[in-house]
Amino acid sequence: MDVNDVSRRVPEGLEVELLVSPRSSRSGIEGIDPWRKRLIIRVKAPPLDGRANKEVEEVLEECTGLKSRVTAGQTSRQKTVTVYGDADAACQRIQALL
Repeated sequence: MDVNDVSRRVPEGLEVELLVSPRSSRSGIEGIDPWRKRLIIRVKAPPLDGRANKEVEEVLEECTGLKSRVTAGQTSRQKTVTVYGDADAACQRIQALL
């Protein structure tokens, strides 16, 4: 599986389906869950007051160099994040980290 299996192109950029693991020992992209078809991201922040969501956005911004926002699943471990900008470049940068 690759990033194209867990994402889709939209006019704004790229929507990525995520599975978030809060309160991890480290932050970053872990891999792809083939069963759920979601990109796994670990974050150190607890899921309180939107801190984990903010860290998810920061991790994706670091990885892609593009602005990102959680657009669905704010209170769930399964989220959709929109990465704004060049979808192809975002895919390549995320794929390079896998």
